[in-house]
Amino acid sequence: MTGPALTGFATSLSLILAIGAQNAFVLRQGLMQRHVFALCLFCALSDAALIAAGVAGFGTLARAAPWLPTALTLGGAAFLLAYGALRIRAALRGGHALAADGRGGSVWAVLGTAAAITWLNPHVYLDTLALIGAVSMRFAPGADRMAFGLGAVAASFVFFFALGYGARLLAPVMASPRAWRVLDLGIGVVMWTIAAGLVLSL
Repeated sequence: MTGPALTGFATSLSLILAIGAQNAFVLRQGLMQRHVFALCLFCALSDAALIAAGVAGFGTLARAAPWLPTALTLGGAAFLLAYGALRIRAALRGGHALAADGRGGSVWAVLGTAAAITWLNPHVYLDTLALIGAVSMRFAPGADRMAFGLGAVAASFVFFFALGYGARLLAPVMASPRAWRVLDLGIGVVMWTIAAGLVLSL
């Protein structure tokens, strides 16, 4: 079960690491040390619910439409290849830098913003329900697939809490555009590796 869990962890982590509004918001709140626990818990639980739905519900859809796993696997691989290319291009071009401004707000204002950033983002559904669900089909139903899902959920908890509480340590590093370029390059390589694994699994 270690293999599926590590695959789930790596898949989920590589998707979460992408530079976006949610991560920037968590990072800013962490820098200001405002409602960090509530925000990180909300983001991680949101991911956990979506990942569970993707891993559990994808099997039902697959039984109803046997062609769906292959179609989504190829679609997921294509998406990862394209997204990896975008991240590598961003690494080559540079230009990202941390902007830790803004006001902390009340806990409800912070969670409301986090909810909008998370649940109104169409990519979160593609990443969790479709992509992670498709990758989970590489593993047999039961213990292995559950281990994959738990590994993916664990990545969300580890990432968001590390980002929120480690923000002050990361600030001097991530203020440099060069650091974002290294991160983007790493994400692109991981995306391409997962895409290759999807294609080979067919």
